[in-house]
Amino acid sequence: MSDIIFITGLVLHARHGVMDHETEVGQRFVIDLELAIDLAESSRTDRLSDTVSYSNVVACATAAFKDANYKLLERAAGAVAEAILSAFPKISAVKIKVHKPHAPIPAIFDDVGVIITRSRQATHG
Repeated sequence: MSDIIFITGLVLHARHGVMDHETEVGQRFVIDLELAIDLAESSRTDRLSDTVSYSNVVACATAAFKDANYKLLERAAGAVAEAILSAFPKISAVKIKVHKPHAPIPAIFDDVGVIITRSRQATHG
């Protein structure tokens, strides 16, 4: 299947990180989502019930990302992937890209982050 719903540039303030000031003050993160889903039915019917609500996906991702203060971006991204796969049975796989453009790295850089891909099959074994 090659159908994808994408949501890019979701900006969230959260307190993820290893350093004390990251967990106290927090910082800006940017999340990009790619959702593998069969859109054949919704492309014919024009019914929201045949796909997923982008708004509900954003709410789910936001809640999962901000639910806890994680040390690692890897864990924060994993929490988002788990929440989306759990909440939306029509989604067969997710690709989560988490940007941490203000990471406390002593260098000049544009961006740093992680990209993880999880599929429904991977969540069951």
